[in-house]
Formats: sequence, C-alpha cells, structure tokens
Amino acid sequence: MQQAARERLVKFGIRPSVQRIAIMKYLLTHRTHPTVDEIYTALAPEIPTLSKTTVYNTLHLLYEHGAILLISIDPANTHFDGYTHPHAHFLCTKCTKVYDVEIDDTAFVDRNKPSMAAEITDSELYYVGVCRECGKQ
Repeated sequence: MQQAARERLVKFGIRPSVQRIAIMKYLLTHRTHPTVDEIYTALAPEIPTLSKTTVYNTLHLLYEHGAILLISIDPANTHFDGYTHPHAHFLCTKCTKVYDVEIDDTAFVDRNKPSMAAEITDSELYYVGVCRECGKQ
C-alpha cells in the first residue's frame, strides 16, 4: 500500500516525503473519514517527528491537488477521504461517524449542474440523521 500511496502523490503532482506517503497511505487504508487529530494520533508513534501542523498542511495540500476529499458535513470537525470516486456521505448525529453513500449514477453531478455554472470544481452531497446502529439503541 505504501507504493500505491507514493504513486497517488506523484499522479497528482505532489512530491513524496515520508510524512506525505504515511498520511496518504493512512487515508487509502482507513475508509473512516478521519480528522487531523485522528490521523496524527495514529501516525505519531511510528513517525516521532510528525506534528499536527504537518498533518494539517499535508491534508490541505492533498485536497488542493485533488488527491483526497475534504468533508465539511460535521460542524465540529473537518474530515478527510482518500476515496475520491463520486459518492455522498452520511453523518450520524448520535455516534458522529461519517459513512460513504454510493451514488449509482456517476453522471448525477453533470445532470444536476446549475445552469449558471461554467465549471464545477467541487461538490458535496451529504445526509444527516441517525445511523441504523444508533437507531437500534
């Protein structure tokens, strides 16, 4: 998976470094929509020189180059997603987990493009509610 992370960085024009590869690898192997703090906590033991600032700056660099998604569904935290195929998200208001919601029709965004838009550079489709697990409780 380390090679896949390196290739992803190069594909998006980002110079690979130990920290960038580790962060990209984490996002590719953890489809949990982590926050900066979660990524830092997971990677700091194996990279002692890693700082939260480095994680934050790297995530925003990856987002700006289109290598990852930035998810603003949660008003308390920004989440990040290494899965960039068109999909939506669901935020559970009880457990605060963010779930992927597959969109069957990948032409959805093109069909629903606002008439005043010449180009769409980013879009976010999300749902908020209570997940099935929390609904059972």
